[in-house]
Amino acid sequence: RFSVKTLIDRSCFETIDDTSPEFNNFAAILEQILSHRLKGQITWFGYESPRSFWDYIRVACRKVSHNCICSIENMENVGSSRAKGRAWIRVALMEKHLSEYISTALRDFKTTRRFYEDGAIVLGEEANMLAGMLLGLNAIDFSFCLKGEGLDGSFPAVIDYTPYLKFRQSSDSISSDEEELRTLGSSGSEGSTPENIGPPVITDENIWYNKCKRVEQKYRLALEQKSYLEELVRLRENQLSESVSQNKLLLQRIEDMDLAHKMEKEQLEYIIVELQDQLTVLKNNDLRSRQELTTHLTNQWPSPGALDVNAVALDTLLYRKHNQQWDEKSFQSLDQLSAEVSLSQSSLDPGHSQDGKQDGINLLNEGKEDTPSLLGLCGSLTSVASYKSLTSLKSSEYLASPTTEMTSPGLTPS
Repeated sequence: RFSVKTLIDRSCFETIDDTSPEFNNFAAILEQILSHRLKGQITWFGYESPRSFWDYIRVACRKVSHNCICSIENMENVGSSRAKGRAWIRVALMEKHLSEYISTALRDFKTTRRFYEDGAIVLGEEANMLAGMLLGLNAIDFSFCLKGEGLDGSFPAVIDYTPYLKFRQSSDSISSDEEELRTLGSSGSEGSTPENIGPPVITDENIWYNKCKRVEQKYRLALEQKSYLEELVRLRENQLSESVSQNKLLLQRIEDMDLAHKMEKEQLEYIIVELQDQLTVLKNNDLRSRQELTTHLTNQWPSPGALDVNAVALDTLLYRKHNQQWDEKSFQSLDQLSAEVSLSQSSLDPGHSQDGKQDGINLLNEGKEDTPSLLGLCGSLTSVASYKSLTSLKSSEYLASPTTEMTSPGLTPS
């Protein structure tokens, strides 16, 4: 902590480089902290060989974004692990990322336990304060030369404690000295000479000098705290600006998603309306097609009345064509039928016997002639009235006309 304070104080007056004793002391202290109770590397034969803190930093700080690990590994003039560790301290200070490296390494507790033994400083509670104290160094502009030969020293860094060993006179001792001087001054007041006036003046100058030192110390402390707070505010402002930018990006993404959702919803609604219209048109077309099909099928078949008239006319024409030569025979068959009717009428009398019926049937069979004109008359002349009407029509020309052939039930072909 004292080394960080002195380094910050020195940075107010001059640029910090390799020749600065405050930096050399700070680098030695940090190197001793990172090397405290560091485990040795196990060799093939089971022996432990000493290792540098660079082996730990190289593994634990890989997760730091834009880290300088690979750059230090590829440096040509730096060969040993100790030199690489010292070069890493200088590069991290120039990049103002030393606090970030240390905090990332300490958060990797598993790796830290693997490299350090119990009781190490980096495993204690003081390690949590280390990253916070190093945060104030980000306000200092460092300038180092990484090509010097001082990095490759095989000896460990030595800490100089003399800047921190200061004698401070307490207020009690100051007051006792003042009283002693007063007593000495009062005892020698009789023989007052210019030499006797000197001690009180010197005492006042010392008092003012001490007060000035205290004020200067308070000023330096306030300046250090101010620098630390400014750096902390700057860090928080950067974090806040990053959070605001991320928030804006998220809000923009949400707005884009809402707009896309609305557009998709409108497109789906338009598609639904269009599909409903198409479905309505298809239903109307289907109904119209059904009606047209029904009308077409209905027009293909004639009505029952027209079908009956056409059938009767066709039968009449066929009858006239094939049966003109049988007209005279038809009239002769009518005479025979009249004889049959007379026989049947005589058979209706109760006085006739069964023999008479048999004779009438035989006569009817002998005089019957199998002609088409008689087939249609079978069963139609079963009464005397039908016989008389038939004999009256025989002498007229009614049966010869086509209209009577169509309408007469007796002349319809079977």
